[in-house]
Amino acid sequence: MKKITLTAFLLLLSPLVGAQNWIGQTSTDNKNYISTGMPILLIAPDGRASGMGDVGVATTPDAYSAHWNVAKFAFIEDPAGASTTITPWLRNLKVGDMNLFYLAGYYRVNRRSTAALSLTYFTLGDIDMTDIEGQKVNTLHPNEFAIDASYALMLSDNLSLGATGRYMRSDLTNGQTYNDGSGNTPTHAANSVAADIGLYYQQDIDSRQQLALGAMISNLGAKLSYSDDDNDKEFLPANLRIGGRYTNKIDDYNKISVMLDLNKLLVPTPPYTKDGVDYPSRYANNLAEYNNIGVIEGAMQSFYDAPGGLSEELQEVQISAGAEYWYSETFAFRAGYFFEHKNKGGRQYATVGFGIRYSYFSGDFSYLIPTTTISTNPLSNTIRISIGLDLKPSSN
Repeated sequence: MKKITLTAFLLLLSPLVGAQNWIGQTSTDNKNYISTGMPILLIAPDGRASGMGDVGVATTPDAYSAHWNVAKFAFIEDPAGASTTITPWLRNLKVGDMNLFYLAGYYRVNRRSTAALSLTYFTLGDIDMTDIEGQKVNTLHPNEFAIDASYALMLSDNLSLGATGRYMRSDLTNGQTYNDGSGNTPTHAANSVAADIGLYYQQDIDSRQQLALGAMISNLGAKLSYSDDDNDKEFLPANLRIGGRYTNKIDDYNKISVMLDLNKLLVPTPPYTKDGVDYPSRYANNLAEYNNIGVIEGAMQSFYDAPGGLSEELQEVQISAGAEYWYSETFAFRAGYFFEHKNKGGRQYATVGFGIRYSYFSGDFSYLIPTTTISTNPLSNTIRISIGLDLKPSSN
């Protein structure tokens, strides 16, 4: 349990609950972060992908495909399966009750299609709210969750299409009232719906080599609102992910894959002030105008609206690279790297991991190693463990 004042709690949540926190920000450098509601929707939910630098759009399909590329489900070989992961949060700060949970299951409907369900749940634990004199006011239980339903269909022997519908709820303040400078504003849980759509292509080059390509747009949906103020709505972390995989089966026991993903938030870039000068922007420093941008309009203009022009647009692309080695389809060793430009958050870290497959059981483990002190990653030095169960095809 943690003790915190209401003001401090709202400041703690500010990076999580709004792009508006950066509107009109004053900067002495070129930092211009894009902040959204429910960023947990972009966190790698599994020990496998998180051990390879958070790559996943074109990796071989598994129970976590709904997060990385829903279209991959169509190529999954097992008739049914389920997996779960618990991800500790802020372990470097000795916080013991903040965790991210993920549960997923899939079922092959027929030879060409697969359906799946998944649940994401993020808890910030119990937080004791105190006034400026240190007296306990209330205990909050902030949490967020998302429920997904997915379906994937093979369009040909090499190409598949998939879609996901998502309902999400973010309850960070438990109805607390805060003062925004113009009076007391009551808050409430934010609810929204969103959709994902993905494409996946895989082709055997020969009996030992395979190439795969993938693309997915995720979290495209209605904005989140934590109050009745129309100027306080948050963009969801709509995201475009594209990438590829090359696999080489060296012999009957050894196989290696290398993968690369590129990510771009489909969210408008907020303007900012540098050295007292407002950078050009169609919405200047007007919070209401920024928040009134439509979801589709914002996704389209996210490719060209950065105040710094093309160079800043390129800074908004995150890069994930990873490799996976399998021995006898039983033991896996993984490594990867994730890069985000310092002006867009500065998350840069290496990852390592390993996995095991035995009969119906699977286990995956990963460890994140920060490589920069620009920002503190909430998963720094965290071990993630995924456990899965997959039914095997009948031998009949």
